[in-house]
Amino acid sequence: MTGTSMDYLFAFAAGLGIGGFYFAGLWWTVRRLPGVRHPAAWVAGSFMVRAGLSLLGFYGILQGGWPMLPASLAGFILVRLAAVHRLRPGPPTPALGHHGR
Repeated sequence: MTGTSMDYLFAFAAGLGIGGFYFAGLWWTVRRLPGVRHPAAWVAGSFMVRAGLSLLGFYGILQGGWPMLPASLAGFILVRLAAVHRLRPGPPTPALGHHGR
């Protein structure tokens, strides 16, 4: 089953949305870690929700046929690359009183 250009564009946009949800949820989870009582349970629960809903989204996209999957994964990966680039820490700052010797 092949789709039209609009079908592939929709699949790509859906992948962007799924990626945005997944990586925004990951960022939110990590930001909240210092204040939670059970961090391992928090991370595991967050992963299950993010992964489950993301897989559900990809399953919905697959209803248009398997050729839609690469387009949606491209959108998902593009969001990941943008998130890594945007949230990458800056260069380290030298410690006070350290002269590099």
